[in-house]
Amino acid sequence: MKTLYSAFDVTEDDGFGARLLIDLGALAENWRVMRRLSAPARCSAVVKADGYGLGMEPVIRTLYDAGCRDFFVATAHEGEIVRKFAAESRIFVMNCLLPGIEPLCRSADLIPVLASMEHVAIWTQSCIVNGDHPCALQIDTGMNRLGITVKEAHILAGDVTRPAGFSPVLIMSHLVCGDDPDHTLNDRQLEHFTQISKAFAGVEASLSNSAGILLGEEFRFDLTRPGIALYGGQASTVKGNVTMPVVTALAHIVTIRTAAAGETVSYGAAGMLHRDSRLAVCSVGYADGYLRAVSGAGTTLRGSNTKGARGYVLGHNVPVVGRVTMDLTIFDVTDIPADLLKPGDSIELFGHNVPLDDVAAAADTIGYELLTSLGSRYRRHYTHSSTG
Repeated sequence: MKTLYSAFDVTEDDGFGARLLIDLGALAENWRVMRRLSAPARCSAVVKADGYGLGMEPVIRTLYDAGCRDFFVATAHEGEIVRKFAAESRIFVMNCLLPGIEPLCRSADLIPVLASMEHVAIWTQSCIVNGDHPCALQIDTGMNRLGITVKEAHILAGDVTRPAGFSPVLIMSHLVCGDDPDHTLNDRQLEHFTQISKAFAGVEASLSNSAGILLGEEFRFDLTRPGIALYGGQASTVKGNVTMPVVTALAHIVTIRTAAAGETVSYGAAGMLHRDSRLAVCSVGYADGYLRAVSGAGTTLRGSNTKGARGYVLGHNVPVVGRVTMDLTIFDVTDIPADLLKPGDSIELFGHNVPLDDVAAAADTIGYELLTSLGSRYRRHYTHSSTG
């Protein structure tokens, strides 16, 4: 019997209970899509958090081969990894400057993103002592997270006494509500950032993440910073997904059992069966990033009408039953003929048949969290489809 995804399965048990099928061809095409949408701005790639959970090395190699030459990471350690696989590129480190990180930025040729006046002072002193090195400057236009204030930015831009060693190659800010095109804060941030970009004449400017790219050309400036869209997630809450799925998550069936109507399933007796049922117990749980919250109403503190996630196998949607546990999740496979499904087969958790963002919505979260929560117990299979 042929099973779904058999081309990616191995015949012997290799010790993994779940798998990720990662289509690097789709990743490359998604970057090309975002590059086209970003024009006339250049398009970078945000690759922090282990390439959004997919693996830093294959993600970086794929995007670099596709033509990407600007990368954004969270930490200097991530930047070191990117440098190994993207030699001729600019690598911006957004969570800088931690004390003592300056030498690493220089040795790995990383560009720190200065996010406070204290950062500016630290980096300026480093340049006085050790010579010039590129930096970027973040301005807070509404997030209240990282960045110097709009007032500080204007003062700094007009300060003719600032040392020559402080010479940013990029100014940037971050949209608060870019995924909501109708939110008034978008235009307010755009106005502030436009004024600041004029004050820093001749310095490249970057405002848009994946969602911001879809807001229109005026938001794109010189460089865009797509993240979630590259990995197949939906960037806007009101617009359709403009990119294709990159990741398919699969869980092996450990056993299939029967249970009678009226019986309960999993912890807390929260999953009540309303018919005689066949239940596929799968080797995946919240320790693997398949969040407990996808249990829906079966999760403590969730509303009684909350629907849980669904899986997919052999042409059928199969709902999660009861609470997701640390290592196991149970799906209702009653509607699939018993002779077609057996232990060792796989159920799709998300991918082409179950959109990533549908699963995220079932957990009352976002696709970012699902991807970046993927753990080490998935066997990762990389393929490269012909998409572009």
